[in-house]
Amino acid sequence: MMDFKERMKSGEVLLGAAIETPEPDIAEFMSTLGFDWFWIDMEHCPLDIKDVQTIMQAIGRSDVTPIVRVPWNDPVYIKRVLDVGAAGVIVPWVNDERDAEAAVRACRYPPNGIRGCGPRRPVWHEDFKKYVTEADGRVIVIVQIETREAIRNLRRILSTPGVDGTMVGPVDLSASLGHLGEPGNPEVQRAIKSIAEAHKGTDVCPGIASDPWNAQRHIEMGFRLVNVGSDMRFIEIAARETLRRLRRFLEERGT
Repeated sequence: MMDFKERMKSGEVLLGAAIETPEPDIAEFMSTLGFDWFWIDMEHCPLDIKDVQTIMQAIGRSDVTPIVRVPWNDPVYIKRVLDVGAAGVIVPWVNDERDAEAAVRACRYPPNGIRGCGPRRPVWHEDFKKYVTEADGRVIVIVQIETREAIRNLRRILSTPGVDGTMVGPVDLSASLGHLGEPGNPEVQRAIKSIAEAHKGTDVCPGIASDPWNAQRHIEMGFRLVNVGSDMRFIEIAARETLRRLRRFLEERGT
């Protein structure tokens, strides 16, 4: 069976969901639904390192691959999430090859990088030396493409050794392109399509923070690492649809 990094390179479309809440029951339940991977979000959500570990423990019996979006391109954040067992990281605000190189180096042990050698949860389940000697090849490095500058430097970012995938952030990208709050703006959509096309002929897996309404279109564009929604968004969708249907029923009854 291929590991997740191999699946990213194989051309398979991998469907994920964002985990935004610190409640392990939600993460555990979500892990039973058939997602390939989870985006555990420390950047915009109230999750600290203990929450991240608890979420990974809650989903540990599933086949879901846990990938953590760290708050910033900072080796301290990256080191800590890897040491509690994340399979990889999503690194925000990567705007050029120097940012990409920094993200990769933070995920690699010396002499290939600067990751401090103190793995915690990973070596509960396998030999210490085996883990540390194989970790550089296992850890998944995904960099976010969310600014005009990142698009301008995309070719060099994609050619950075050690970058396994990218993740388009349509909302931040729309802001950077001058269309704050309008990810559906035609200019933004053209930019997103161009990002997908730029990956052709590379080994880097194109990813995007999508949603239930746009995921199919993004897959058709060529994105293969597709976040289709979040725990909170799925709760919202179900609640709104249930209330909409029942309100209409009550209106038709005249009550």
